[in-house]
Amino acid sequence: MFRRKKEKKEETVDKSRLIPTETPIAELPASIQPPPGPKLSSEQQAKYVEVLRHFQEPDLKVPTQEKPKNSSGDDGDEASMTAISVNERAWLTRECFLRYLRATKWDVTDCIARITLSLAWRRQFGIDQFGEENGDALKASMVAEEEETGKQLVLGFENDARPILYLKPGRQNTKTSHRQVQHLVFMLERVIDFMPVGQDSLALLIDFKDHPDVPKVTGGSKIPPIGVGKEVLHILQTHYPERLGKALLTNIPWLAWTFLKMIHPFIDPLTREKLVFDEPFIKYVPEDQLEMPYGGLLDFTYKHNIYWPKLLEIASSKRSHYLSRFEKFGGKVGLSEYDLRGDHPDLQYPVE
Repeated sequence: MFRRKKEKKEETVDKSRLIPTETPIAELPASIQPPPGPKLSSEQQAKYVEVLRHFQEPDLKVPTQEKPKNSSGDDGDEASMTAISVNERAWLTRECFLRYLRATKWDVTDCIARITLSLAWRRQFGIDQFGEENGDALKASMVAEEEETGKQLVLGFENDARPILYLKPGRQNTKTSHRQVQHLVFMLERVIDFMPVGQDSLALLIDFKDHPDVPKVTGGSKIPPIGVGKEVLHILQTHYPERLGKALLTNIPWLAWTFLKMIHPFIDPLTREKLVFDEPFIKYVPEDQLEMPYGGLLDFTYKHNIYWPKLLEIASSKRSHYLSRFEKFGGKVGLSEYDLRGDHPDLQYPVE
């Protein structure tokens, strides 16, 4: 199942070739091209159209909460239902439907139910309006403290053009709380903002190495409680299906191995196939897109007052581009992320 390896030393590179940086990499370099997407069979196309037509219904309403509460504070049976907003339509893309169809093994009924559940969860979590400038309740200021030590970073692209989200539990700076889950979701949304044309999955690079420059926090841990771990897994597997392209894990301590073994039964088999343990990151990431400690050329220094505002600025600009093209092409459910993220003048994937 899981096998523990000894902690590795940092990779060394020629310092004269290093690329100093303190900010995210805004654009995919020309040297990396996304792989071509799979073509749909006639049966798959028919199922896709069925899902599309359901969410094209003009009178469609969806719940406002994933787990509604009744007047006594217990889980209720029904949530309030409201119409899908313009920005939610921008989330309901061709690729969104295909991700959920693949995750549900092309079961149309299950796919529609899963997408509806995710719409409700996104409303409840406060990420349903494409950024705080458009009305998201989850705001950067709410999670900024979590980011002060650079424990999560959007930085670079791997070999298949997936944007990279680094997770560095050894830079933990806060006590375990729901805000840490909010921070992770916030950063997942930001790395999705960085998706290039033709790629809709991301890469996680997870390094458990200790960092002596980060003071230890009482009540904080780089290994989350099992309950938090299960909540995060639920969010990733239920509401971000087919988003994880690759997860590389390194410097895993024995306690983390124990945690991984405990949550192993809750990890979807398809997710397990995407986990890579203790292999050099440089095998999967071009050197000019990878941090120096892992054998790359990026001489990255985290400075919160520089990195954080720049991340928010770039992500906001990309969302603005996406939404402006969504409006340009008619604001329809089922538009393609290829068209929405690109800069070509005409639709490549007209809506059915």
